[in-house]
Amino acid sequence: METKDSDHVINNVDVVPVPSSLTAEPPALQHPVPPQATLGCHLARRLVEIGATDVFSVPGDFNLTLLDYLIAEPSLNLIGCCNELNAGYAADGYARARGVGACVATFTVGGLSIINAIAGAYSENLPVICIVGGPNSNDFGMNRILHHTIGLPDFSQELRCFQTVTCHQAVVNNLENAQEQIDMAISTALKESKPVYISISCNLAGLPHPTFSHDPIPFFILPRVSNKMNLEAAVEACARFLNNAVKPVMVGGPNLRSTKSKAAFVELADASGYPIAVMPSAKGLVPENHPCFLGSYWGAVSTSFCAEIVESADAYLFAGPIFNDYSSVGYSLLLKKEKAVIVQPDRVIVANGPAFGCVSMKDFLEAFAKRVKCNTTAFDNYKRIYVPSGEPRGCEPGEPLRVNVLFKHIQGLLSDKTAVIAETGDSWFNCQKLRLPEGCGYEFQMQYGSIGWSVGATLGYAQAAKDKRIIACIGDGSFQVTAQDVSTMLRCAQNSIIFLINNGGYTIEVEIHDGPYNVIKNWNYTGLVEAIHNGQGKCWTAKVKTEEDLKSALDKAINVKKDCLCFIEVILHKDDTSKELLEWGSRVSAANSRPPNPQ
Repeated sequence: METKDSDHVINNVDVVPVPSSLTAEPPALQHPVPPQATLGCHLARRLVEIGATDVFSVPGDFNLTLLDYLIAEPSLNLIGCCNELNAGYAADGYARARGVGACVATFTVGGLSIINAIAGAYSENLPVICIVGGPNSNDFGMNRILHHTIGLPDFSQELRCFQTVTCHQAVVNNLENAQEQIDMAISTALKESKPVYISISCNLAGLPHPTFSHDPIPFFILPRVSNKMNLEAAVEACARFLNNAVKPVMVGGPNLRSTKSKAAFVELADASGYPIAVMPSAKGLVPENHPCFLGSYWGAVSTSFCAEIVESADAYLFAGPIFNDYSSVGYSLLLKKEKAVIVQPDRVIVANGPAFGCVSMKDFLEAFAKRVKCNTTAFDNYKRIYVPSGEPRGCEPGEPLRVNVLFKHIQGLLSDKTAVIAETGDSWFNCQKLRLPEGCGYEFQMQYGSIGWSVGATLGYAQAAKDKRIIACIGDGSFQVTAQDVSTMLRCAQNSIIFLINNGGYTIEVEIHDGPYNVIKNWNYTGLVEAIHNGQGKCWTAKVKTEEDLKSALDKAINVKKDCLCFIEVILHKDDTSKELLEWGSRVSAANSRPPNPQ
């Protein structure tokens, strides 16, 4: 069974697998099929080809044979995770660094566990290949009840669940079209920049077939071409609108990643002279050392002086934005549609005027850069009002550590050899204020906001970007959801620095709506990690309560313990939060508590 959506193009490319009919031997083979010409080998080689050379998995009886063939591929590294949810989060983090990720689970009981992570990857436009080992091909249509199901002879429950959180689904239960199904699913993930679901019957992975006799023909990537007339019309309309503005600005959104438009956005910024900002979910996609960079535009909790310049502009270009209740601070942004040019992955909307479809973001930004008139008025205004932010007051000897002092020291760790992972919670707001050096990575999951995401994402990102040291900021409540896969980080010999922020509960929820349910049981977090370590692998832990403790711990982490996984538990007061969270929480609370509209 297979669903296809090959006509819809988002990721600025068409990825076309060569049909198996063009690569297979004729039906009457003169030579026997080689033993490596199996479905499992073909899938492994395809994953290696696209760059998913690490696959995150949890074994189950329906996928064990498939895992044997993935292990047998010399260029592929199979990483066993503690649970399926973390395997999915790891594939998410891996895709952020490598461009694509992959994970493997077993039928239904594993698939329905991993699906939450796949939904998050879908919301963030990440191509993740989610593979599950399915029932024996002989059991389909036989009215049999299998284990790992809900006790019904209908095997489509898992498929139906994945249909809403993946862009393509393939159920491979015969060999005749298996190659085509697998190749179509993988190519669609790359094309759409979304997750796909592939179910492979447990008895097929080790079987040879003529269509697998040769090395896979490489995917042929066709550049997507915008509708030329629409592109020219969109550029002309935008030039009339923005070239006549007095103080225009530019704001980058998260879809810059999926459309591969980051360089085109910077090219337009260079040509226009406009000040540039990023939406919070796009932090890290635009170089913060750009001479016209303002910071993060997040309404009332923006970087200092950024919102004033953006919201006072008489025209603004948003490239790849996603406006939701969180990014709009409870729908409180002071923006007007008639002032905006909205550039989405495949369309351009100019103010209240026409929308131009079949225009790719990358093509539009590159073309408009050649027509835009340089206008530095808004950035000149920014330079006039800008006042450098001061350093937070240091802690007195023995004084409890404060969160702003913690992040002052985290700022000092950042370089082009680091990447920041920010967990859902107050770390969102504190990490937004970090100034990223050129080449420093930055990731967080704003659209889906699943607490616990960062543990698996840190595992996956570190595995994909081995040239960087990951700095993860994780709250205690989030860590309790997914803590187990610190074990997998140790097995993979990773050297990330994890700051466990222990403030006694779900701080972000407290600022939206407080209640006793936001208080959690305190753990001995360093003791837990030491128990997981169990003398196997390189691990170092520290518990810090003062600035002196923190300085000592950081000195060890970046010097004598630079090759270790460093876990630093930071004890903070439960009410010590960023001012941005206080403001954001009150506005989101107001949005959530709006009364029903009159009927």
